[in-house]
Order: sequence, then C-alpha cells, then structure tokens
Amino acid sequence: MRPVRPDRLARRRARAAWLMLLPMLAGLSFVAVWPLSRTIWFSLTDATLFDLGAAAYVGLDNFAALLTDPGWWRAVLNTLIFTVASVSLEVCLGFAIALTLNAQFPARGVLRAAVLIPWAIPTVVSAKMWGWMLQDVYGVVNALLLEIGIIGAPVAWTASPHLAMAALVAVDVWKTTPFVALLLLAGLQLLPADCFEAARVDGASELTQFFRITLPLMKPALAVAVIFRVLDAMRIFDLVYVLTGNNQQTMTMAVYARQQLIDFQDFGRGSAAATLLFLVIALVTVIYIMAVRLRLTTPSDVAG
Repeated sequence: MRPVRPDRLARRRARAAWLMLLPMLAGLSFVAVWPLSRTIWFSLTDATLFDLGAAAYVGLDNFAALLTDPGWWRAVLNTLIFTVASVSLEVCLGFAIALTLNAQFPARGVLRAAVLIPWAIPTVVSAKMWGWMLQDVYGVVNALLLEIGIIGAPVAWTASPHLAMAALVAVDVWKTTPFVALLLLAGLQLLPADCFEAARVDGASELTQFFRITLPLMKPALAVAVIFRVLDAMRIFDLVYVLTGNNQQTMTMAVYARQQLIDFQDFGRGSAAATLLFLVIALVTVIYIMAVRLRLTTPSDVAG
C-alpha cells in the first residue's frame, strides 16, 4: 500500500474538518447571520414597528440622527463606565477567589460549588432580588446599613442619579465574579508546579512567586476572562432594564436600542442603534485581541 503524501493528508483533514463544521455553520447562519443582516437592512430604512413591510430606503439618515443625539452618546458613556468598572472589579476579585480556591484545604470542593451559586441564578431573577434588597423603604440593605450606623436615612440606591450606576456595578460584580474566578481557577491549575518548587528552593517569598511566576503565566487566562466579560458587559441589557428601566443616568446602548424599537416604535433608528452596538463590540474585540497577541509575543515575555 502506497503511503499518503503529507500534503494530500493535510488537504484531506482540512476537507473533513470543513464537512464537520458545515452543520454548525449552517445553524449559525440561521440564528445569527440572517437576523444581523435583517437588522442592518432595517437600519437603512424608515421602518416602524407597526408597518415593517412599507419601509423605504433612507440610507445613513438613521445613523446620522444617532450620532447627533446626546442621548445616544450618554448611553455610550454609561456603557463604557459600566464595562470598565465592573470588569476591573470582577477580574481583581475573581483572581483573589481563584487563588483561594486553588489552595489545599478541607471542603474545597463544596466551597467551589457554593461560590458558583450567584452566577447560576438567572440575571432577571437576581436583578429582581437585588431590586427588593436595595429598595429604600423596606430593603434589607438599608436596614443593615442603618443598624450598623453607616447611613443616617434610607437611600434609594437604584433611583438616585449619583448611586444608580454604582448599584448596577455592585450587583453585576456579585453575580459575575464567580464566572471569572472559575476561568482563572482553571488557568491556575494548569501552571507547572516545578516552577514554584524551584522558586521555593531559591528562597523566593510568596509575593515574589506571585508577581514573577503566577501573574506572567496567567496572562493568557486573564486575557480570555477579560474579553469574555467585556463582551458581556458592553451588551448588558437585562440587569440595567430590570433595576433602573429607561433611566438616562444608567441607560446603556442596548437599553437605548430597545427604547427606540419598542417605546418609540422607530424600528429603523432602533436597528441603527443595534447595528452600531454590534460594530462597537466588534471593534473593541479586534483591538483587544490584537493588543493581547502583540503583548504575549513580545521578546521580553517570551524570554521570561
């Protein structure tokens, strides 16, 4: 039997891989590409919610109206503030929790399962739960803070223009930090033990081991955790809408798009907002991945 040439074998494997991917690509086209294409098309029309069939092509008028709308730019700013604040806190807290769960102690498995409970709760359920807890009259948060003496009067956390965004960030951090901790814990468990053994033999302290070994080796896992959370945070809708509704102080780009589509029944402008949201997320993702790839392949990191 004649041996198969390496180039032919590679082509056969590539064809087999594409054949296996075809069902997934077909499903993805049906559930993602087609709705996205329709959204982009409606963004170029004057469609309304009650008469989509009579939509007329208006070009980039909807995008021009958005770019001159202060409400849209306020939503963009709110989204960026929410993303930076929540992702930063979640990565820091998630890393600390992952380091704790990676240590050897009794009932570690039970604690790992318990930590995931906030993440397992559906977002709408957790948002309603925190909405009751943050209520200014009968909320348990105000009751506890009043009992301790931190505040002197009940605070309307989700209604205050100065505290609503902080409340949203706090609730999102409570819910999503376990997810980040789980990702980082998986990265910690893949770190080579011999590096730490050699460092201990050389007399390196725990702090030195963290900054010189753990943190550099965890950069790929941190990059994955950050990009996952950035994508989720930038398209946040359910948490914001359930807790604060259409409040201008906390309205994100997704909530703005929903307001245009449903409340104002302007399907063209709402589709334009959704399209811009998609483009912003895609741009941020590409820039972040390129920056991470460049950072991970610098000579200093490779040498380290």
